Amino acid sequence: MINVLVWNENRHEQRDEKVKSVYPDGIHRAIADFLKEEDHKVKTATLDEPQHGLSDAVLQETDVLVWWGHLAHGEVEDATVEKVKQRVLDGMGLIVLHSGHFSKIFKALMGTSCDLKWREADEKERIWIVDPGHPIAEGLGEYIELEKEEMYGEHFDIPAPDELVMVSWFEGGEVFRSGCTYRRGKGKIFYFRPGHETYPTYYHKDVQQVIKNAVNWAKPADLPVPVYGNAKPLERIRVSQEGVEN
Repeated sequence: MINVLVWNENRHEQRDEKVKSVYPDGIHRAIADFLKEEDHKVKTATLDEPQHGLSDAVLQETDVLVWWGHLAHGEVEDATVEKVKQRVLDGMGLIVLHSGHFSKIFKALMGTSCDLKWREADEKERIWIVDPGHPIAEGLGEYIELEKEEMYGEHFDIPAPDELVMVSWFEGGEVFRSGCTYRRGKGKIFYFRPGHETYPTYYHKDVQQVIKNAVNWAKPADLPVPVYGNAKPLERIRVSQEGVEN
């Protein structure tokens, strides 16, 4: 069983009737509902909870954190961002969705602006699976087709991904690196592009499959803890032209 925390700023759902009609219980609830199908232990947290729902105790028991944000990136406290970053470095998985590309935590882990082109025009999106052997692509066909989505276009100002799993094409002609993996410290990170708040993208079975696969891929691994600092030699070191032995 994987302990999953789905985090959502939950602002659009409170302010926009169109978004509320698509996700009446919030984007976080929609995502949590299909992740529970995997028998994971799934919890949710939102921006306006104390400590943004990301207390030390909550983060310590989280194996994979799923992040959705848009309107209120700047309201996430820097101290909380630092705590999340350290948990990723220590091994917690992080799945960043759609407009989370501009979140403080993603930018902190990438070290770049994470900027891009965008357009809202009800365009078809075709997400091509360019690494079909990757675990995140398990159970998918050659591509995922979304009838309407927001366009994100290159250049996407991110470091070169460790693995590029998916590339999107949009009806207006743009392309975008839409499924990217990274490793930071002991943690795994997956950025997944689709999920604009006014479209029912998170009800699409293939989109759900990608996120389910990503959670399984990003779960912490039992890795050795690195040892840093001054180290004593394992063997006797014979040095020195002057005949000195250490």
